Amino acid sequence: MSNAPVDKGRRRFLTVATSVVGAAGAVGVAVPFIASWNPSAKAKNAGAPVEVNIGKAEPGQMIRVEWRGQPVWVVRRTPEMLNSLDGLADQLRDPNSEEPQQPPYAANLYRSRKEEYFVAVGICTHLGCSPQYLEDSFGEQVEGISAGFFCPCHGSKFDIAGRVFSGVPAPYNLVVPPHYYIDDTTILVGEDGEQA
Repeated sequence: MSNAPVDKGRRRFLTVATSVVGAAGAVGVAVPFIASWNPSAKAKNAGAPVEVNIGKAEPGQMIRVEWRGQPVWVVRRTPEMLNSLDGLADQLRDPNSEEPQQPPYAANLYRSRKEEYFVAVGICTHLGCSPQYLEDSFGEQVEGISAGFFCPCHGSKFDIAGRVFSGVPAPYNLVVPPHYYIDDTTILVGEDGEQA
């Protein structure tokens, strides 16, 4: 044991310096750890809204895009397709869209903001298969229907507004995602926007 006098100034300096270095090290470890809790850029992009250009869509044409890892369909319906929606109520499970499968602004006969365009998540509400779009041949599966969607996995059928027919496995209408029209040729899927 040394009888040398204790340098209290030096001791304080070493204590403070050690504390500062330790705190800096703790921050250096904590920052990347906490940052790892944030979603990745890929995850953020997967949930981001998607713009769909409908400017060149022909009547009867379906455009496919991906939003949140799911297929989304945008169908430009013909006047004949729109006329086929009347008078189907007795053949449909949820003709008035009472189940919450769509935003409030799409709870109408056409299940859309604008009659001409139908926007839907392209996944069957039965077991998650992807139904086929049948532009002209739907009448072969369901008498009197000119167009719609058919899920070949288990036989579920939907009209051109995505309303499910009675007597098929699918329990609900196709999901209509939040969307709005940025302008006359662009739909933004994934946000409701300011429109009503």
